[in-house]
Amino acid sequence: KRTHSGERTHACDEPGCGYRTAQASHLTTHRRTHSGERPYACDEPECGYRAAQAGSLTSHKRTHTGDRPFACDELGCEHRATTASSLTSHKR
Repeated sequence: KRTHSGERTHACDEPGCGYRTAQASHLTTHRRTHSGERPYACDEPECGYRAAQAGSLTSHKRTHTGDRPFACDELGCEHRATTASSLTSHKR
């Protein structure tokens, strides 16, 4: 119901922040910007990469595997990207 009403009941308690969201999980992720917590660790030996969001770790792991799951649909273009946003930038 809050999605359509625009109601944002979850607020960041960091002084001066002002961030508000409708979803508690978004607030949990946001709070990591203040705390510096990075609970998602790369399991590649000697990598040391840690992320605050699971999706960032997923994208990072592609640097080790070489996986590029996002393909350009322009005729004749063979560009492939590691993230959807990188593909969007390529298309511009």
